[in-house]
Amino acid sequence: MDTNSRLSWDEYFMSIASVVSQRSTCPRKFVGAVIVKNNTILSTGYNGSLRGAPHCQDVGCMMENGHCVATIHAEANAIIHAARHGVATDGASIYVTASPCWNCFKMIVNAGISRICYGEFYRDERTLEWAGKLGVDLVHVPPLDPSGT
Repeated sequence: MDTNSRLSWDEYFMSIASVVSQRSTCPRKFVGAVIVKNNTILSTGYNGSLRGAPHCQDVGCMMENGHCVATIHAEANAIIHAARHGVATDGASIYVTASPCWNCFKMIVNAGISRICYGEFYRDERTLEWAGKLGVDLVHVPPLDPSGT
């Protein structure tokens, strides 16, 4: 990265989501999420087990239909963390390293989050269709390469 340039806000928060993903405890997918409003971080989350339950990385995944059902997704954990601490998410943005699954997309919308920035597209085309129908901005923010460009 040029020393005279700065990361955009989207690049900055997506980079933070990438760091948050490194706390994930399910080895199948490392995902991080950051909820932001007015360029201020409200909450973060990563995919992991129920509070107090053993982690997938320690005891293995609980698989059903090709998915680990022991894991709470990063987006859900970020929303739950905000709720536990009384932080309103209405009108916020969420930065997530992989686009939300259908269930997380529904939670995001019902939490009042109006902008979803994602790194990689992950599986579910319904999010693309319904974001447009519901007026939710869905923005692809590619991750920076290690050199910062």
